[in-house]
Amino acid sequence: MAKLTDEMKEFIQKVKLCVAATADANGIPNVSYKGSLQILDDEHLVFADIFSKKTRKNLKENNKICILVGDHKNKVGYQFVGEAELLDQGELFDGMCQKIATLNLPKPTYAVKIKVNDIYPMDFSL
Repeated sequence: MAKLTDEMKEFIQKVKLCVAATADANGIPNVSYKGSLQILDDEHLVFADIFSKKTRKNLKENNKICILVGDHKNKVGYQFVGEAELLDQGELFDGMCQKIATLNLPKPTYAVKIKVNDIYPMDFSL
């Protein structure tokens, strides 16, 4: 299991939007923007599943996920690859619901907890 560094955590907190990539049981890919990504600890991320029917369906069939967090202005970012768990009850889910409620968004269907297995620094400056 990979560990998030303090530098990575600061980077995630600065970026307002990330992209989640999933695939269904047949390997058909899907990407979707996420605006609620949070850091749980050194090995886990979480986001709210609000409008993500395709992402949700894919994760129920295949729990592999990749989160891309990038700063295109500075041409850097990170790719976090892991396994997702869909939570619809408990402390983590309740906390996510409270946070989302402050943004006047619908109640999440799930909190998507991600166990980060691999981390790849990205350099977009080629």
